[in-house]
Amino acid sequence: MKQLGVILKSEAVKVLGINIAVAIMVPIAVNFLAPFVRPVARDVLKTGIRGYEKARRSAAEFGEFVDDLVAEVQDELQEAKQATSGLVKPDSKPPQEGG
Repeated sequence: MKQLGVILKSEAVKVLGINIAVAIMVPIAVNFLAPFVRPVARDVLKTGIRGYEKARRSAAEFGEFVDDLVAEVQDELQEAKQATSGLVKPDSKPPQEGG
């Protein structure tokens, strides 16, 4: 009997008992909480998808803005390069027709 008492008081038996209790309680808790957790999980996923879509649209719009800005700057640089090479006079006005 003394050996049984030592075995029951050992750390391994305590850990084993905790593991068995958890193994029994987790499925029960999951089945009990599933009807409440599912709608919340769906709402969280919907919110995440909406946020992702909005961020994706914003990133696309920002990309278009940057592309437009780069094109404008490249045009300005091209005009400045042509002006300094003497192809176009910076302050010259185009000739008017018919007058």
